[in-house]
Amino acid sequence: MAVGVVLAGVGVTTGGGRELLRRQAAIARARIGKPLGEEALAADKTWKRKSYAGVPLHLLVLGDSIAAGLGAERPKDTLGARLARGLAKELQRPVSLSTAAVVGSETSALAGQLDGLPEGYRADVAVIVVGGNDVTHRVPTATSAAQLEEVVVRLLERGTEVVVGTCPDLGALRPVPQPLRSLGSRMSRQLAAAQAEVAVRNGAHAVSLASVVGPFFITNPDEMFSLDRFHPSALGYKRTAKALLPSVLLALGHSGRVPFGHHAPAL
Repeated sequence: MAVGVVLAGVGVTTGGGRELLRRQAAIARARIGKPLGEEALAADKTWKRKSYAGVPLHLLVLGDSIAAGLGAERPKDTLGARLARGLAKELQRPVSLSTAAVVGSETSALAGQLDGLPEGYRADVAVIVVGGNDVTHRVPTATSAAQLEEVVVRLLERGTEVVVGTCPDLGALRPVPQPLRSLGSRMSRQLAAAQAEVAVRNGAHAVSLASVVGPFFITNPDEMFSLDRFHPSALGYKRTAKALLPSVLLALGHSGRVPFGHHAPAL
């Protein structure tokens, strides 16, 4: 994700204020760099244990670098693999993972990710995590929310249940100096709220990653972030998958309470 953040629409109107933010964005870019490259590890396969039987459940993951699992050092530690392994354990059946998420994607890329799936493919459940790049590239919240809504509706019309992990709080990114970090935090939370609203209004589940898993990244950054201090580590992905899993199970029809930070469909 780029860090050329948030210079418009955030109440910074003076030339001095804009120049300060530009300098801080340059500092953040230099601190973060791109030590992880541009591609996440491939983790698509059927995840199971020898004792699991039956037809595999199909899990689809769409979104950006977090959805793709950038920062994980082993395929089994990516977000998709963590979710697939967690589902397989809970359901005692194989889970076939398909990851269409692409590093660097904004919400506008989701439709193309969906279009690129094999003809006739239908997932039982799709997990979408996207939004950070929309914030850093200053995409209007209403535009991002409408693009998400389009893909959520398309998936639901296909018979695929949907869980949206809303935009993480960019205020957890310590390499980003203040006040840039606070502005990023405000905008990411605004986008997360809009994402949750369009998700539940159309029949999808939403999980507030900022509320459910964000505190771990703030209090334990050395453990939760990978070496670029921007993307999750193996532990970060483990926590994020654990945060999403209750809503994925609920979406698949498994009974249970709706935990804090999780939002059930309004339909």
